[in-house]
Amino acid sequence: MKAFLLAAGLGTRLRPLTDSTPKCLLPIQGVPMLAIWLRLCYQFGINEVLINTHTHSDSVKNYLAEHRNGVRATVVDEPVLLGSAGTILSHRHWVANEDCFWVIYADVLTRADLGRMMQFHKGHDGVATLGGYEVPDPERCGIMEVDESGRIRRFVEKPRIPVGRLAFSGVMIANRPLLEAIPEKVPADLGFDVLPNLAGKMFAYPISEYLLDIGTMENYKVAQETWPGLG
Repeated sequence: MKAFLLAAGLGTRLRPLTDSTPKCLLPIQGVPMLAIWLRLCYQFGINEVLINTHTHSDSVKNYLAEHRNGVRATVVDEPVLLGSAGTILSHRHWVANEDCFWVIYADVLTRADLGRMMQFHKGHDGVATLGGYEVPDPERCGIMEVDESGRIRRFVEKPRIPVGRLAFSGVMIANRPLLEAIPEKVPADLGFDVLPNLAGKMFAYPISEYLLDIGTMENYKVAQETWPGLG
């Protein structure tokens, strides 16, 4: 099983921490977020990851060279940011033989049961399954309108007038047809350019376990106090 581990964000809201350290290597209670994700991947049978970087690429490569974890990792540098969808499209050959693959935002901190999420995905007929969780600030997120079956009827990135609080977590499983929905442009973003066009063809999987988007200094500090670890 393969996963795109998207880590090329600049982390501007976490400066000055990210001036010298990539966001994916910022520690949570002493453990880099990248290490947490690689352990979670290994736990649930994801044995290959593709990690995209933009700044501090050497730091990520050096970390991976020094820390063996059972997951084969390929680091690809993006001198020009391709966007979350653009990275996937640029490396579509990497998942050409996969029935489905994971797309994971590396700045999400979670204990989500990826095995149960995969079972859910295989039990539905969607092009993708998006992990969802309730947020207090839906105008800053990708918001999903979901029917009683869990099918996503509408997806709006950063809505001006949110219709609910069920947000895309940054953890998803996609089938190959998702690749055909990505536009040939740079950058191309999943939230703005792809997921809205797949409404009716995706399902939402509710993540009840710990999940926090480490996108702000406030959330980074909260994580230091609340993260329970992977056990």
